[in-house]
Amino acid sequence: MSATAFERVQMARHPERPYAMDIFTTVFTDFVEVHGDRRFSDDPAMITGFARIEGIEVCVVGQQKGRDINERRHRNFAMSKPEGYRKALRIMQMAEKFGRPIVTIIDTPGAYPGIDAEERGQAEAIAFNLREMAGLKVPIIVLVLGEGGSGGALAIGIGDRVMMMENAVYSVISPEGCAAILWKSAEKAPEAAEGLKLTAENLKRLGIIDEIIPEPEPWTMPVEDDKKSEAAFQRIAGSLKGSILREIKALSVLDRKRLLDERYAKYRKLGEWI
Repeated sequence: MSATAFERVQMARHPERPYAMDIFTTVFTDFVEVHGDRRFSDDPAMITGFARIEGIEVCVVGQQKGRDINERRHRNFAMSKPEGYRKALRIMQMAEKFGRPIVTIIDTPGAYPGIDAEERGQAEAIAFNLREMAGLKVPIIVLVLGEGGSGGALAIGIGDRVMMMENAVYSVISPEGCAAILWKSAEKAPEAAEGLKLTAENLKRLGIIDEIIPEPEPWTMPVEDDKKSEAAFQRIAGSLKGSILREIKALSVLDRKRLLDERYAKYRKLGEWI
């Protein structure tokens, strides 16, 4: 039986689900991290750098939650501040300069809403990323890995191809937040999750995403000395790698004008009334 929308939310939040860094070191090789936005500071919630996939040099950007409480606090639970989005854009502009495809990995409950982030221009940083990513002259592939929350996700979510893991979610607001607004009670979160249409199946049908990466078995980090969990992890990671590689190759043969024209058309048609 298919999982409910709220069950998908819980799976997307599973503490042992692979995070961006796990993808950078499994699907990709030779990952080299780049720090800092050159304006304020580094943001550990956003990991950026360069890597290779089957010998192809790419730029990688991803949101990282952290495994234990200390790392989660250090990573701010993957809730980026303005410097995180500015760092991401700086690296993507470097990728454009050197002609490298970009792969972004979304996994965040949302942008950090703290007063310090607002003082440094949180909304402006997100909006600026949306505009600039729309015009980058290299292929951009987006993967929704776990949670895709609101503008915090969308700020690195403008791409030529948007992929989504089967048990990931992508929404303008969390089910709990939606329920608190509509019914004044977070207990209505399961109902809100259904109404938000935040699952991969719904988003594929609505044309928001382009491809669903199957998760035929639980996709969690391998347990030590457990060959079954290791094999499951590698099978799904292998499928993901194949999809990313296929899209990089397909997009890399397009000339810049066609790449940008198709990206523009892709986002202009979202929300069309048919």
